[in-house]
Amino acid sequence: MRLFSGKIPTISDEIVRQLTSEGDIETEAPNEVVLDIESVLKEYLRYERSVGDEAKNRLEARGLPYAQLGKLRSQVAREKGAPQADDVLPYLLDQILSLLFHSKNVEEIFSEDSDLRKKITVILRKHMDVGGELDEEVRSKIRNLEEGTASFEIEYQRVMGDIKRKKGLS
Repeated sequence: MRLFSGKIPTISDEIVRQLTSEGDIETEAPNEVVLDIESVLKEYLRYERSVGDEAKNRLEARGLPYAQLGKLRSQVAREKGAPQADDVLPYLLDQILSLLFHSKNVEEIFSEDSDLRKKITVILRKHMDVGGELDEEVRSKIRNLEEGTASFEIEYQRVMGDIKRKKGLS
């Protein structure tokens, strides 16, 4: 599962729309709640980017092959207390729920945490599962390159950028 910056407004809007229409939350400023949720999701992406940048810096400083990037990324994430791949969804749910309970833009919450979690999880999964499909599509287009090489990574990023632009995800 992966969160794309181009999906953040859609995710935020859909969460607020569903929670308000089903009477889970009451707000007089739904647009402000959307912006609040967007800020949580954007902060997560910023944090993820900083973890990736730190991992790349360590990779270069140690002169390690590019194939070691995933391992270094996990190490940096653990050191910084960032959520690992399996923990992203629960982490985002906790952040969004915390925001809803502490936001001055949400007047009242009528549903239990567990009900809110279920509804928000469905929305997040729907929009974040796109990453696996994109990865498969990119890999199918660059089959001729050996994974783990610098040329593979460069071409992967280029093709991924092209596909994201075409699908409106970036």
